[in-house]
Amino acid sequence: MTDAVVVGSGPNGLAAALTLARAGLRVEVFEAHERIGGGLRTEPLFDSEVLHDICAAVHPMAPVSPFMRSLDLEAHGVPLLHSPAAYAHPLKGRPAAVAWRDLDATCAELGGDGRRWRRLMLPLMERSADVVELMLSTQRTSPNPRALAVLATRLPAQALRVGGDLRTEAARALLTGVAAHGIGRLPSPASAAVALLLGHLAHTTGWPVPQGGSRAVADVMATQIQRLGGRIHTGVRVDSLQDLPTRRLTLLDISPRELARIAPLPDRYLRTLSRYRYGPGAAKADFLVEGAIPWADPRVSRAATVHLGGAHGTAPELAHAETATARGRSTPHPYVIVVDPAAADPARAVRGRRPVWAYAHVPHGDTRDPLPMIRAALESHAPGFTDTVIAERGMPAARLGTYNPNYVGGDIASGAMTLWQTLARPVPHWNPYRTPLPGTWLCSSATPPGPSVHGMCGYHAARAALATWPEAARAAAVRLGQGDRTLEG
Repeated sequence: MTDAVVVGSGPNGLAAALTLARAGLRVEVFEAHERIGGGLRTEPLFDSEVLHDICAAVHPMAPVSPFMRSLDLEAHGVPLLHSPAAYAHPLKGRPAAVAWRDLDATCAELGGDGRRWRRLMLPLMERSADVVELMLSTQRTSPNPRALAVLATRLPAQALRVGGDLRTEAARALLTGVAAHGIGRLPSPASAAVALLLGHLAHTTGWPVPQGGSRAVADVMATQIQRLGGRIHTGVRVDSLQDLPTRRLTLLDISPRELARIAPLPDRYLRTLSRYRYGPGAAKADFLVEGAIPWADPRVSRAATVHLGGAHGTAPELAHAETATARGRSTPHPYVIVVDPAAADPARAVRGRRPVWAYAHVPHGDTRDPLPMIRAALESHAPGFTDTVIAERGMPAARLGTYNPNYVGGDIASGAMTLWQTLARPVPHWNPYRTPLPGTWLCSSATPPGPSVHGMCGYHAARAALATWPEAARAAAVRLGQGDRTLEG
């Protein structure tokens, strides 16, 4: 009999497994795919020497997440690398808006909005640890009053008005492009929280990429699990909890839909779970290109992450596109996130060939090939881009769920990011990780604090599970007392 079984080796499944292994439990991980990682997979798609991130590529939460910090990635040979600018937002017919790592440099380029941008971001930067603590919590504990104080004066404006109190088109577009990471209606309270969190991190710990690609992060977690005696099984699809070895704890890095499929849940819980809503989809494009992306504004090439959307890239156009997409309507100029990892990690470009990664936000379950719309968006702001493309691959939103069952209808957030579902994922229970089945816990992005590669859903779920096993909880407390206090509390 093993102590604990984890189903799914995405960042949260691996985080849960490592947290349990650190507590001294015998852990086994089961992954349906032949490779571990879930959203952290990196593979050569067109050229054996050029690596493409299949899902997550940029990791703004890695430097600030308590769990991710505990990995000490750099000590394991995986430094987080930065481009000079955290992100950029091209505007048709005018200079692009650029969020430089340096706040002063960003404000200097925003003209009349420079002071407003500083007034918005600087208090968040000064209280960054408090803000991150609140955002990455279980959403069930007493909120940090310092974080509440700084957010209370900023969230309402961002939630009610596109671009908040900003007035210039450049500044409004720069902030709205970040808000759109929330994948939903704009403006909204959830998107405002995303904008403030990711926006201020651009000027503190940045938006880095892991050297060598996202799979390097999964490999570090897997290595630590195995060194602690854990076992990882790949190519094993779990269709029923009865397929798993006898164990005391079960942690599931799966979607609520998959939970309902493989677990004999009580009718009452199933009814509550059935009210869980999935959000818009993401349609992916991968390009192998020759040379740098020919951005109309060369400064854009200084950013690993670029936001596109609307015919001209303006904030109102972007808000219109995101809101229409959230309502299930297609738009000719959707929001597109482009990542050029070689802008931060030059080694990702081999013999002049580099990977280019892109997502377009589309209606849930959209079946369209995303290549034409994403190529057109890039061509609009980087004339001649098509001529640089050596090879390309498109994956419609509807197919993402086949690649990873957690991405229902292409929803990479594992659930609509509304205010309600941000606070009550996946069910409105005090302990959202616990299921009605004895010893069975949900630890995917469908639980607090929600999506992004931070591992905190898995960590919180594992800690909640350990709390029900007094002997294991005491052992974990002893280990923390012996030096690993990074995640204490």
